[in-house]
Amino acid sequence: MKGESNIENSKHNIQVIDENDIDYPYLLSEIKDRPKKLYVIGNKEILKRKSVAIVGCRECSNYGKEIAEKIAYNLAKKNIIVVSGLAKGIDTNAHIGTLKAKGKTIAVVAHGLDMIYPKENYNLAKLIIKYGGAIVSEQPIGAKPIPENFPKRNRIISGLSTSTIIVEARERSGSLITANFALEQGRNLYAVPGSIFWENSIGTNKLIQSGAEVITSYLDLDNFNFSKIL
Repeated sequence: MKGESNIENSKHNIQVIDENDIDYPYLLSEIKDRPKKLYVIGNKEILKRKSVAIVGCRECSNYGKEIAEKIAYNLAKKNIIVVSGLAKGIDTNAHIGTLKAKGKTIAVVAHGLDMIYPKENYNLAKLIIKYGGAIVSEQPIGAKPIPENFPKRNRIISGLSTSTIIVEARERSGSLITANFALEQGRNLYAVPGSIFWENSIGTNKLIQSGAEVITSYLDLDNFNFSKIL
């Protein structure tokens, strides 16, 4: 929205980081289509720390939810920031797993920070901020969560992260857009395998077939060596 004022940003406790500011995240500055501005509520300092993205289906399985939480929990226990998109499903569980470990997480959204979408994640967003995380967007106050903003948002999720982990993805999934951005940005890409009979596994299994690193340690995720993905 053109003509937004500093008063409006102040009203919503929004911090604005310009691409030339010292606070602009270094990893994000490396991508060719970096946002000109970032709008942030919460702890902007964590935007410069080691981060790993976890994304996946909105309509995910219990298997996916459990894995997303477990991976996020273990990353957070190693003081690694977890980045996701605050969407229903895998994203939500990635944020929740981080908070359960008393870690910090970044939610990158596709709308102005004067609202939270989806509405059912309003309380989750408050907890993310309360416990030292951040809500981030390139969209100014007043911008709605229109469909074309979500694929653009995904390049920020991967751009903030050294690695991206896709937990579940259908054949045509926004998570696969994030995966493609991660590869274009020269970042590590990981995928969790699933049953060949599950619709939610078609995308992740194809990523593995195409060369994505596979996470196979479902039974011992507590001991998974996450150091190799940083």
